[in-house]
Amino acid sequence: MSLVRKFMTVGGATLGSRIFGFARETLMAAALGTGPMADIFYAAFRFPNLFRRLFAEGAFNAAFVPLFSKEIEANGKEGAKRFSEEVFGVLFTLLLLITIVMELSMPLLVRFVIAPGFADDAAKSELTVRMAMVMFPYLMCMSLTAMMSGMLNSLHHFFAAAVAPIFLNLVMIGALIYGLYTGADPLTTAWHLSWGVLVAGVLQLAVVYMGVLHAGMSIGLRFPRITPNVKRLLILAVPAAITGGITQINQLIGQAIASAQDGAISALQYADRIYQLPLGVVGIAVGVVLLPELSRALKGGHLAEAGNLQNRSIEFVLFLTIPAAFALWILSDEIIRVLYERGAFQAQNTAVVGSILAIYGLGLPAFVLIKALQPGFYAREDTRTPMRFSGIAVAVNCALAVTLFPRLGVPGIAIAEAAAGWLSTVLLFVTLLKRGHLVWEWALARRTALLVVAAAIMGGALYSLRSVFSASLATGVPLLTKIGTLGLLIGISMLIYFAAAFLIGGADLGMIRRNLRRKAAKTPPPEPE
Repeated sequence: MSLVRKFMTVGGATLGSRIFGFARETLMAAALGTGPMADIFYAAFRFPNLFRRLFAEGAFNAAFVPLFSKEIEANGKEGAKRFSEEVFGVLFTLLLLITIVMELSMPLLVRFVIAPGFADDAAKSELTVRMAMVMFPYLMCMSLTAMMSGMLNSLHHFFAAAVAPIFLNLVMIGALIYGLYTGADPLTTAWHLSWGVLVAGVLQLAVVYMGVLHAGMSIGLRFPRITPNVKRLLILAVPAAITGGITQINQLIGQAIASAQDGAISALQYADRIYQLPLGVVGIAVGVVLLPELSRALKGGHLAEAGNLQNRSIEFVLFLTIPAAFALWILSDEIIRVLYERGAFQAQNTAVVGSILAIYGLGLPAFVLIKALQPGFYAREDTRTPMRFSGIAVAVNCALAVTLFPRLGVPGIAIAEAAAGWLSTVLLFVTLLKRGHLVWEWALARRTALLVVAAAIMGGALYSLRSVFSASLATGVPLLTKIGTLGLLIGISMLIYFAAAFLIGGADLGMIRRNLRRKAAKTPPPEPE
């Protein structure tokens, strides 16, 4: 299977999850709006959700996949099975201890980490603690799910791991529909959602475990022992976890600062959900597929193949995210109005969330490029260098957020996150170039510049069309009319972008055909099932 086809397999499953996520957030906006209960739920959910994104989107895999791939190459499936059972025993024990400690420490975590701005409201703070305690065991489920997902990705079984997150959205949608149907108050609905998160974690774990069995492996629970392989995994995992979660760490910092303002946390969450669509479909797909491919190429000594994999991944990311950044900047208000503006979500909420989304759009290419660049370090078992860069980015994010929030409000937090993302991208890219792990291609640089030109042409046309169709996207217009109009605008903009990109040379059909047909022939194939 070609690299792009693998991206499409993972991206397609992730797209399905993100579509259900949109449905979830639309129902959430209608049921909770940006009021106090929305702030409480999102604050409580942010902590376990931080770990969901951190682990499910590749941070654990960054440490686990190269070692698991090495075991497959050296000792076959039996050696890989033994290694995975050693890891499972240690991981299960550590997670159980962490969960107990975190549950007991939740009042302090909420007060000083999750939502310090709630400290002056005892009822709000207490409710956040209780909901966070219900949802935190989700971390244990997701960490074990991440480990099994890494096994599946290394065995070239991508679909089960990519489709598992859909179950979180399905369970939460069910809880929201039930709450709206029965006329439940926001507090009752928030509790339904909290318990739904825990149920979804168990379902996701079951899905990937069945996938592992289907791939020809099983995992038994061993007594926890720190073997040399497990010790190496732990050494790699801590820096990888910090690095892989840089975007989420920055968002957690932003939430802590935003908790001082009513409605700010939920406003950030609603905007985050929109830009997570391209980030998830493109970024996660690239990160999940690229790491095992690079690991196998490097273990086999195919350095040229590894360099080509890295550059083609960057090209794929830029081809899709540059126009997405322009579209999110120009259509931010219209997208928010169509998706969220109903029920408790009013026009004034649209203006605030739209301004945040526009800024997130500018940071989108950076957030996705990070996913394409980090595997260049992880595949070489270097997790410390990206961690150092993440520390720099977090410091910059903190400084900017604290400085800009009092002046600009919530959009200032979005600016800080976008700036930190671009800084991290530049540091990763330059370091890979200096080490010779990334090959500079003038042809790729030229195509990138032309893609920016093509996206600018699309942006100019989209700005003009937005004015023409403004009446059909205004507040009060029937929902189906707004959906149809927004879909038409997006469709026209895509046609303009692709036409401009091909006409001016930013992309060509020959390149796409070669990438679709291209197989990682030089890397050893996986063992037959």
